[in-house]
Amino acid sequence: MSEPDSYPTIVALSSGTGRAGVAVVRVSGPRVRFVLETIAGFLPPPRQAVLRRLRDGTGEIIDSALVLYFPAPASFTGEDVAEFHIHGSRAVLARLLAVLCALPGLRLAEAGEFTRRAFEAGKLDLAAVEGLADLIDSETEWQRRQALRQMEGVLGEMADRWRLCLIEAMALLAAEIDFSDEGDVAGPLVEHALAGVAHVLQQLRAALGSFDMGERVREGFVVVLAGPPNAGKSSLLNALARRDVAIVSPVAGTTRDAIEIRLDLAGLPVLLVDTAGLRDSVDPVESEGVRRARALMERADLVLSLRAIDSEPDRIHHDARSFVIATKADLPGQVLSDELAISVMTGAGLEALLGAIVARLSALTQAEPALLTRERHRLSVTQAIVALERAIDSRHGQAELLAEDIRLAVLALERLVGRIDVEDVLDQLFSGFCIGK
Repeated sequence: MSEPDSYPTIVALSSGTGRAGVAVVRVSGPRVRFVLETIAGFLPPPRQAVLRRLRDGTGEIIDSALVLYFPAPASFTGEDVAEFHIHGSRAVLARLLAVLCALPGLRLAEAGEFTRRAFEAGKLDLAAVEGLADLIDSETEWQRRQALRQMEGVLGEMADRWRLCLIEAMALLAAEIDFSDEGDVAGPLVEHALAGVAHVLQQLRAALGSFDMGERVREGFVVVLAGPPNAGKSSLLNALARRDVAIVSPVAGTTRDAIEIRLDLAGLPVLLVDTAGLRDSVDPVESEGVRRARALMERADLVLSLRAIDSEPDRIHHDARSFVIATKADLPGQVLSDELAISVMTGAGLEALLGAIVARLSALTQAEPALLTRERHRLSVTQAIVALERAIDSRHGQAELLAEDIRLAVLALERLVGRIDVEDVLDQLFSGFCIGK
C-alpha cells in the first residue's frame, strides 16, 4: 500500500556524481523498511553495515552493497533512513535508482529535501542548516572551520541563551504588572529585568561586531590588482592563478572589465580581481572599465597597486589597505623605498608578495570564527539590538512598554534560528543544496 503523495519516501544519490569507487544512495521516509526488505531481502540491525546483494523485482542482482539502517528518530532526517553503498558505476547507480523509484510511495528527492526534513524534525535549526550549506561549499580551511562551527549549532545555542534571558526579564515584568500591589512581590523587578536586558544587549553588540569578518571568510577577502595600463596586472593574475586567466598583451587597455579568480592562501579564501588600467580615456567601454576598477578599489580588503619598474611612479592614492608593487623587476629601473619588487618572468619576489598578502589579511581575522556570517543573521540581530536599546534608553518605567520591546527582540532571535517567518528563506536556501542532501 503506497504512502500519500504529500509525504512520500525520498531517494537520491548522496555522494558525488560520476565514475567512482563507491557511491552512496540514501532513502528516507515511512517506506524505508519496505524498501530494505524488498531490495536487500532483510532489515539489518540499526547502524550496522551489512554486506548484501541488492535485487530487482525479478530477482536479478543489481550489485553487492553495504547496507545501513537508521531507524527513526535517531537519524539525520528524524525519519527511518537507509543507505546503500554501491559500486560507483553509472550503470549500477542508474539501475538501482530506477528500481527504487518504481516502488510504490517512492520518488527522487528534490534539492535539499533531506536537510529540509531534518530541519522540520527539529534535528537542525536554520543557522545550523546554513552552516551545513556553507560546509558543503567550503573551499579553504578558514571557511571549513567557520561553517563547521555554524553547523554544530553554536549560533543556535547562543540565540537560545539570549532568548531565555529575555524571557526571564519578561517574567519579571509580568510580575511587576500583575502583582505589584501584593506584599509577596518585593524588590525592583524592573531594574532586575533591565539588568538582564543589558547583559544580552552587550553580547548581541559583540556578535554583530564579528559580522564583517564572518562575511569576508564566507565570501572571500577581496584583493584588487590596480594600476595604469601595462603595469603587469594580468601577468601577475595569471602567475598567482598558475594558469592563463587574463589576456596579456603589450597593447594598452586590453583589460576592460574585472576578471575574478578564487585562491586559497594559507587557508584564507581570497577573491583576486584584475581591473582595467587606470587612465583617462575617450573610449566609453574603457572608461566604464576604469570606473568599475575604482569602485572595486573602494570596497577591497587589500589593493595591490602596481607599476612597471621602468615607468614613472603612478599617482594612485595609497592608504593602509594598499601594497605598492614594482613589477617587471627583471628590467632595469628604480625601486622606491615603499615598493616590493617582483618579476613574473623570473618569479623573483612572488613568494614574498604572497607572504605579505597572507600576513595583511591574517591581521584582519580573529582567533575564533565569527558567530554571524550571513546578511540574514545581521538583520535579525540588529532588530533585536534596536528593540533592546529602546527598552533600556526609554527609562519610562512602564513595565508593559518594556515588555513589548523585549518581546520584539525575542521574535527577532526566533527568526534568527528559524522558529518563525522562514518559509521564503527556506525555499531559497534549500534550492542551493545538492539533490542528495
